[in-house]
Amino acid sequence: MASEYADKQIRAGANPADPYLSQTRWRHEESSAFRRASGAPREADARDGSKDLANFLNKARVDPSETAGFGAGGHQPLMVAGNVQAGSQVQNSHAPNGATGTMGSAGDNTLEVKCGPLLNYRRMEDHTWFGSVLVVSKFGGSGESPITPQLHIRIVGPRSQTNGNYTIPQENAGTNGHENHGVVNGVDYGSFDAPANAQSQSNGQPITNGAGSGNAGSFKETVTGTRLYSDPQNTFWRFDLKVPMQQEEIQCEYHLSGLNFVRDGKGDKQKFFIPAITESMRIMFHSCNGFSVGTDEEAYSGACLWNDVGRVHAKTPFHVMLGGGDQIYNDGIRVNGPLRPWTDISNPVKRREYPFPETLRKECDEYYVNNYIRWYGTEPFASVNGQIAQLNLWDDHDIIDGFGSYVDEFMRCPVFRGIGGVANKYYLLFQHHLAPPVSTYTTDAPQTMSKSGAAPDPRQLENTFVLNEETIDSSYIMGKKPGPYVTDCSRSIYARLGARIAFFGIDARTERTRHQVNYPETYEIISDRLRRELSAAKNSSSPIQHLVVLLGIPIAYPRLTWLENIFSSPLIAPIKFLNKRFGFGGGFFNHFDGSIDLLDDLDDHYTARTHKKERQMLVHKLQELASEFSVRISILGGDVHLAAVGRFYSNPKLNVPMSKDHRYMVNIISSAIVNKPPPAAVANLLARRNKIHHLDHDTDETLMTFFDKDPGSANKTNNSNQQTMPSRNWAMITENSAHGASQSNGHTNGTASGPYDIAEKVKDGHSWLHKGEVDAGTKHKAAAEAQHGKDHDGSLDVCIRVEIDQHDATGKTEPYGMTIPTLAYDGPPLRPTSKRYAGSHRSVGTRPGTAQTERGHEVKSEPVGGHGGLVPPTQG
Repeated sequence: MASEYADKQIRAGANPADPYLSQTRWRHEESSAFRRASGAPREADARDGSKDLANFLNKARVDPSETAGFGAGGHQPLMVAGNVQAGSQVQNSHAPNGATGTMGSAGDNTLEVKCGPLLNYRRMEDHTWFGSVLVVSKFGGSGESPITPQLHIRIVGPRSQTNGNYTIPQENAGTNGHENHGVVNGVDYGSFDAPANAQSQSNGQPITNGAGSGNAGSFKETVTGTRLYSDPQNTFWRFDLKVPMQQEEIQCEYHLSGLNFVRDGKGDKQKFFIPAITESMRIMFHSCNGFSVGTDEEAYSGACLWNDVGRVHAKTPFHVMLGGGDQIYNDGIRVNGPLRPWTDISNPVKRREYPFPETLRKECDEYYVNNYIRWYGTEPFASVNGQIAQLNLWDDHDIIDGFGSYVDEFMRCPVFRGIGGVANKYYLLFQHHLAPPVSTYTTDAPQTMSKSGAAPDPRQLENTFVLNEETIDSSYIMGKKPGPYVTDCSRSIYARLGARIAFFGIDARTERTRHQVNYPETYEIISDRLRRELSAAKNSSSPIQHLVVLLGIPIAYPRLTWLENIFSSPLIAPIKFLNKRFGFGGGFFNHFDGSIDLLDDLDDHYTARTHKKERQMLVHKLQELASEFSVRISILGGDVHLAAVGRFYSNPKLNVPMSKDHRYMVNIISSAIVNKPPPAAVANLLARRNKIHHLDHDTDETLMTFFDKDPGSANKTNNSNQQTMPSRNWAMITENSAHGASQSNGHTNGTASGPYDIAEKVKDGHSWLHKGEVDAGTKHKAAAEAQHGKDHDGSLDVCIRVEIDQHDATGKTEPYGMTIPTLAYDGPPLRPTSKRYAGSHRSVGTRPGTAQTERGHEVKSEPVGGHGGLVPPTQG
């Protein structure tokens, strides 16, 4: 009757006495959107124009008969008021096996968010951008969730039209309805420091909906969340994104429903950018995104360099964010976590035999997931990871310090194999948005201890759901067999980064041992895949001109063989004895077994004696690809907590022009974005060890002169060191697109006015090798914000942004730049190298506790601990 009365009044044009009467058999219950709409007086005829009220009527009050059941579609069933309290756990009688949800603070039946949204990039295919978003909600279980959240994505319009003209609707401004004043240039800026010339987004301008961009504004899609994993504490939801690319760079917006963002920080709406079909991506690169155990985080102003990333992104948005390893530091598990009792055992034999039962696995599982939730929700990093699409590969600290680089006997102990499985589980979930293995290694479930992978353990699956993903995204290059200490296959990645740049990242941790980085057969799988991809691109209308290779650990870097020899020498034995008996030189020894610290760091080097042959083989394979497809290869590396630029190049005696030098490969070393840098003395030592090395008869390598001054007015290095910079930093890489609208600005440094080749004969690698290296540093055009990436010759502008003052919480940086030219190789393709590499590489089965020297002799070497970086003595 009430419904009929309301209908009559509306048809008559009068304002009904109760315009919000429910027309379903559910009793009326206010939504948060409804309360905001009705909180202020309105004109009588304004009711039908309220977007909040329309959303309330259309979405919040729906008869359950209109849906396929709980969690189906975009609708949420109402709960009778008084049955539950806000924020409490809800037990749904219709959900099997105790599946649970949470009540939002407004009384809505929503899932409470613990972490996210996290945005990932996967690949490009047929002018379509593929990615995903991850959200972790509170509670879960083996049964179906009472609510299935949804993601609504749309193209806002071309970036040229959305910059400075985008308004966040007030019903979704900020978190939980609180107004967000941190949105500039179409970017939800969160806690970033807004750039001085940024325009506020609270000016009330309407949203540009694709005007002038063809059908850009017409793209809207709703994606239902896929439940990857759910246990009683957490549920992981993935939303697979597929966005059609346009002839112009576009801004996309996604909004999440069915989720309650109760914590301060990110809200349910985020934005990101996708390049035009004819353009390549603007790349941000970082590594070592966390603090080593014992670091005074306040002394380094926390993760403040993410403020600098946010400032640059607000002006010229990045399309992809490459994580070079150590995206999170989990080392605290052995200091203030469940592995502390194991770490405190002084006897190395007892430590190796220490079991890893299900009880310890559950404790470690809880530590890893909580550490991920804490760190990925820490500002200002949290405000970035939902707006710039991530593409990550892991390193040791994503597991535990030094993982993979201790001697085989120690690495095979139950604790290492156990945490390897748990860390891999959350690496796949948080960093790749993939379902984990159904079970991981424990010593009291024999089926989980197989070298070929863990079989299901009913105890680990108790009230737990794990998605069975039958297919994996085509961007992954899977290894043939599990790693020696992580019972899962390696996952390297190939992806197109726009029109003319391709990305390849090698998983250098899953298969790592002290004597290998990857299995020989893995290199063959990778080589075959890269040849197929480059060949297909070569025969297309948009061939690849640059291949960006992520190795994680630098490969063109000073050798420290002399330090390895000292640490491995029998002469060190008396000092070790004094340390064990009296604690002498405590800071010089690790916490695992009292052996020399840093030896595991040195064994992580590609330049370590145990990896010498493997390193040479890898460089030769890259040279083969460069010559066969005339593609310029550039290498990204991190881990060492300082900035530098190394490169391989043809021996100057060969007189090869740079434009045709397939051996010229720059190794951009950017580390760390968060962790503390080494002392200046260490950086100066490395610079003094920067000799010209001969990889082979035709290839030389060295670090280049790059830092013409210290950042700001500080003195961080001596005057003779212009190669290594011991300050926190991150890097950006941008193509000087030949298809761009920008014209040359006259400040070329050899990047637009002619060939890159230098007329005079280059003496050696300490000289500038081509015009793109001339005046490298703060004076180079690639370091200038107004000129970076603005030429149009197809080259890459590289800028490493170095922190000026660690005590400055705003994270201001000094930029240093150079340019990498394209390659026009016209010689015959190089002959492929041998399919197997030998020498210092040997199988893991070699006698435990030994290590080979370069001459093949074995020396005694014990398991060690310490830091996971490459620079002594403070790296981690």
